[in-house]
Amino acid sequence: MPDQTHPSAAPVLPSATQVARDLELARDRTTWLTELDEAELFAQHSPIMSPLVWDLAHISQQEELWLIREGDATRPGMLPPDVDALYDAFTQPRAIRPSLPLLPPVEARRYGHEVRGRVLDALERADDVFPFAMVVQHEEQHDETMLATLQLRAGGPVLSPTRQLPPGRPVPRDSVLVPAGEFVLGVSALEEPTSLDNERPGHVVDVPAFRIGRVPVTNAEWLAFVEAGGYDRQELWSSRGWEHRHEAGLELPLGWRGDGTRVRFGVVEDVPPDEPVQHVSHFEAEAFARWAGARLPTEVEWEKACAWDPQAGRRRRWPWGSAAPSPELANLGGGALRPAPVGSLPAGASAYGVEQLVGDVWEWTSSGFEAWPGFSPMLYAQYSAPFFGGDYRVLRGGSWATAASTVRPSFRNWDHPFRRQIFTGVRLAWDA
Repeated sequence: MPDQTHPSAAPVLPSATQVARDLELARDRTTWLTELDEAELFAQHSPIMSPLVWDLAHISQQEELWLIREGDATRPGMLPPDVDALYDAFTQPRAIRPSLPLLPPVEARRYGHEVRGRVLDALERADDVFPFAMVVQHEEQHDETMLATLQLRAGGPVLSPTRQLPPGRPVPRDSVLVPAGEFVLGVSALEEPTSLDNERPGHVVDVPAFRIGRVPVTNAEWLAFVEAGGYDRQELWSSRGWEHRHEAGLELPLGWRGDGTRVRFGVVEDVPPDEPVQHVSHFEAEAFARWAGARLPTEVEWEKACAWDPQAGRRRRWPWGSAAPSPELANLGGGALRPAPVGSLPAGASAYGVEQLVGDVWEWTSSGFEAWPGFSPMLYAQYSAPFFGGDYRVLRGGSWATAASTVRPSFRNWDHPFRRQIFTGVRLAWDA
């Protein structure tokens, strides 16, 4: 195996100009999602989600904390201490946020504008752009969370798509072989300067041969599972999954109506058969995989199928190579408001021929969230470490709602196995 200490391609170091552009793009998306009536912004559309007005101010409060106060919460900030404390995600659980004396939208926006002005001044003088790039990713992650909140909202539509997706194409619903062998799991700061702590360090692992689905599981395939009684067959479910299936009354993916239609951002539409299924929990994904005679991939398998180039003996920056994501390669950014049909992005395939690994839907894996050997916390020490070893399952690949600046083949998302409000889907795997 080639020496991976020094990557074969020159490291991609974002300039201050690029980071400033990314900050602007993130803020444009935040604005798009929060140009709503005050009542909409203060409403809590689900007890597991924040009011949008909380996210709006929290984004700027964290930006100020990390880029102006240098991560020191004891330093005086631009908000009074009692107001600043309202936006601490660890001390203010989502269920109580609607009852807090939150900043009104006009004040939250004014605060965000003042913070951003100081941040851009600091960026011009900065020697290290990583903290600024981290804040871009934080804002974009909250933008995706706000999209999930708006998907749970009742009532007519308040968002419209801003881009069209390419049509699908006939594609085999088969699997591809990933032969046994070593590969480099994870990345270094040199290879991916904006990677987060749980993605590091890159290290060699040996992976047994396996097969993985060429494309994600589709709505049509999920409907077959439903019609075969998959939600009623206890033998398909884990014990915890079966218990949760009954407690939560799970019968269909979130948003499906049982008559062949679904609700998406306030619009009732027919369920598109060739679109990747989304809004399913890890428990549901496990049951579907067992019904299909398969299993969920581990996150190590997923990353190898996504990033490894067996001919070159090294990682690719993206499944398709080094080119930056574009609409022909991956469905990212949120503008489509939906996943792309399977087969619509052949140019985005990995070296093994696996398609749509980045974007469209977050893909559940069978892996719990643990640190890689040699883990070291980054500037924001609470980002990953408090969640290691908990009741979490790792998701990979990003979704249609994820920003290109906020996802990589090495990026690791995690959530409880019963969650399905995020844009989650399924890709199958098999032992070879």
